[in-house]
Amino acid sequence: MTADIAHDLRTPLSVILGYTEALREGKLEADQDIFDTMHIEAQHLQHLIDDLRTLSLADAGELSLECQEITAYSLIERAIASYTAQAEVQKVRLELHVADRLPTLRVDIERMAQVFGNLLSNALRYTKAGGTISLRAASQAEQLVFQIQDTGTGIAPEALPHIFERFYRADSSRQQDGSSGLGLAIVKSIVEAHGGSVSVESVLNKGTTFNVVLPIITIPNPH
Repeated sequence: MTADIAHDLRTPLSVILGYTEALREGKLEADQDIFDTMHIEAQHLQHLIDDLRTLSLADAGELSLECQEITAYSLIERAIASYTAQAEVQKVRLELHVADRLPTLRVDIERMAQVFGNLLSNALRYTKAGGTISLRAASQAEQLVFQIQDTGTGIAPEALPHIFERFYRADSSRQQDGSSGLGLAIVKSIVEAHGGSVSVESVLNKGTTFNVVLPIITIPNPH
């Protein structure tokens, strides 16, 4: 994992250093495009650092949860609202299907927003124009089951057992797609911190479904 971290840190740092050295030596004239590129690479670094911190806290059992009550509908509606503009640009349809009279959850809203955000972002990355991403919520026994289903490219059977591993990318050609390679590991850590579980089903060239299962219990707020 240390080698993977070094690799992911090296690329944005190389871009930033290359530009700053060229600017310092007068080989380039500063313009908005250069500043925009450097800012994007710095944001990539910050995102990677934040993800590593989240995982380190989860590993140590110190991932704090600021739990509040929220409906299942509000939780995933917020996620859809955050990605509606991107989906429209990509010409991907977002659908929301929530069963009636679902129990109210008590979760860390910001961390669960990160879970659904990571899953939606991942789905958008692999769903082509004209495709659909569906978010569903229903109750099952003493659990709430959320599904994020896309009509994307799917995941190869041999990759499925590794999909939640850190820095694992099923498609090696997408090593530089801007993701940290930690998104699904973050999802697993946060869901498990809530006493839940996450799983994935996929068929190549047909699509992928992520299942997030959360217990219908009250999680004590430590604060």
